[in-house]
Amino acid sequence: MLFNSFEFLYFFPLMVLGFYLLNHRYRWLWLLLGSYYFYASAEPVLLVLLVASTLVDYFCGLQMAQTATQKIKKWFLAASILINVGLLVVFKYLLFFTHSFLGVLDFFGIAIATTDVSQTYHINQILLPVGISFYTFQTMSYSIEVYRGNIPAEKHLGKFALYVAFFPQLVAGPIERASRLLPQLKKKITIDTQQIEKGLIMMAWGFFLKLVVADRLGIYVDQAFSDPTSPHGIALFLGSLFFSFQIYYDFSAYTAIAIGAAKVLGFDLMHNFNRPFFSTSSMEFWKRWHISLMYWMRDYLYRPLVVNLKLTRLQAVLMVFFVIGLWHGANWTFVLWSMLNAVLLIVEVASLNMRTTLFKKYKIPKKVINGAGAVIILGYLMVSLIFFRSASIGQALVYIEHMFNLKSLHINILGNYLELFLCFVFIGLVQTVHYYKGNNKIYELVLNKTSAIKSLAYIGYIVLIILFGVHRQNTFIYFQF
Repeated sequence: MLFNSFEFLYFFPLMVLGFYLLNHRYRWLWLLLGSYYFYASAEPVLLVLLVASTLVDYFCGLQMAQTATQKIKKWFLAASILINVGLLVVFKYLLFFTHSFLGVLDFFGIAIATTDVSQTYHINQILLPVGISFYTFQTMSYSIEVYRGNIPAEKHLGKFALYVAFFPQLVAGPIERASRLLPQLKKKITIDTQQIEKGLIMMAWGFFLKLVVADRLGIYVDQAFSDPTSPHGIALFLGSLFFSFQIYYDFSAYTAIAIGAAKVLGFDLMHNFNRPFFSTSSMEFWKRWHISLMYWMRDYLYRPLVVNLKLTRLQAVLMVFFVIGLWHGANWTFVLWSMLNAVLLIVEVASLNMRTTLFKKYKIPKKVINGAGAVIILGYLMVSLIFFRSASIGQALVYIEHMFNLKSLHINILGNYLELFLCFVFIGLVQTVHYYKGNNKIYELVLNKTSAIKSLAYIGYIVLIILFGVHRQNTFIYFQF
């Protein structure tokens, strides 16, 4: 079920009404059933995988809690990780790995038709479960934390299942930790009108980001990337720039709606963005972008690689970003996008002392350094995201080659200057709001204002959505991951 669908318009109010009308003891069941319906509405059979992942980690968690033998604990942790990773491999990466392996064989002169393999083993008929990358990582983090002794194993199967399947963040995060979400699922929640108002404002902001801004930018981006050999280099450049903002607004829109929906129900989800496009360095950017995933990688991959496997920081960073690339999708374009960002991060860290010395020597003002850093980060991100957006590495290289063809000044590839103007206006508006309020305090724009100002704000919002919304029920970009 899409947040920006008509189905969600009646589903969510019904969930909220039922939640607050029910006795506290039964609310978890209401949310669990609603979450399963939310997930199964698109493809009911895929609910089996969600339930299977839940049962595996629930059972492994109990077994680790009940044994004092470290070796047995490791076996159950290994079982949890292998089964969850196995689900990802089979349902997300099997066709990709098969084609990659056959490509290697072909390089060495051993040719096997990929169509024959796909048809023989029915690989091409395997469905990609929505949100599988998110909920498998969430359940694995629970198993790891139980193994480390940081949290107790959850004995209530229903509440653990709700932790895995909680509908606001089920499909595209944030990737929650059991230590944060499970205690909230057990506490008694009373009606807090201010929290509900905050949540509704966050949801409204998310819908604005998606319907008015991200989907509008997507129209120009789709047109630009549909013809990477276009002679209009500036238009391609603009398409790449717009995609950088589109993917940010699209993903942060989902996060805002998820956080807002949870807040209406009395729960607090972690924030996934912290004004990333105001970052002045690569390291700062990755601390502000997709925060829940980056914290997951830090705690469950980077540190074990450095501490347990004794890898160098350089090796660990390369491994982490390789996994981040694969996590985003079964295509080498995602891996190359991620590794390009890893290279920038490594170069930035390695050159830190040299750059600091040069800046002091030539007395370059801090504002100039930060401003230049912000431009470089955005520019580098914009170019690297061409690989993220393109269907193949070859197509991305062609796009980049033609993007620097500056012979043509034509940018209006949509044939509509108003739409192009609106793209710039809404980017400026959103960036201004994020600069002053960040990604997590949007409600301060309206909350605690007079009734007259609130009324004007709500009417203005409705008018904006009606007049400027792109009402095509476009799926969220991160749904594919």
